[in-house]
Amino acid sequence: MAFSEWTTPARPGSGSGRGRGRGASGSRGGRGAAGGRQGGSVSSRGSGAAAAADARLEFVDDLEVWVIRKCVKNLNLRVTSPDARIEVSAPYGTPDQVIFEFVRQKRPWILQHQERVLNSTMARADGASKAEVEEWRRLVKAFAPPLVAKWEPVLGVRAQKLAFRNMTSRWGSCQPSTGRICLNIRLALYPPECLEYVVVHELCHLRVSGHGPAFWALVEACLPNYRDARAKLGE
Repeated sequence: MAFSEWTTPARPGSGSGRGRGRGASGSRGGRGAAGGRQGGSVSSRGSGAAAAADARLEFVDDLEVWVIRKCVKNLNLRVTSPDARIEVSAPYGTPDQVIFEFVRQKRPWILQHQERVLNSTMARADGASKAEVEEWRRLVKAFAPPLVAKWEPVLGVRAQKLAFRNMTSRWGSCQPSTGRICLNIRLALYPPECLEYVVVHELCHLRVSGHGPAFWALVEACLPNYRDARAKLGE
């Protein structure tokens, strides 16, 4: 999940043609207008957005920025959780200097949101000890089953199996074909209403697949204030 995002229209490529064409970055070292390092692109085969299109690691002054070129109309800037990575998605053909200028203009925003991400509950959880992780598991395993039992008759469904995992990218999952529901033990770090929301969310998937209007209407019928819990979870 991206923590936050800026979007701005991209300017068409011109002049030297650097950065033009599919996946072309054009950086070869040197210094930018602010005196920082720009070049030294590194190709990525990593996960997430950087793996979904042509991606290169660029240095804009002292900032490491993943530039992802794909079929979009605007420049999109994200600070992702939990590692506060900076990502810019840009249309094919956008010159490097346009991207670098965009990043420099948004530098205060980037630093502000990086600090927020790194100080978030999920980021602190990444450094937890084994004992702390086991305590999360104990708490969620103790409090989740009564919530499941509370909401199953309301929704007219039955969870066939509950699983508990330490996950970094999702709060829960549901397999309607098997009735298996998995819950993130990091929910122990959040207020109780967050765990109840995730339980209801996954149970609702036993009735409605996907996240269309019918699904959210069912969630809201159960928990009229579910948006408050989502906000606390950073969704």
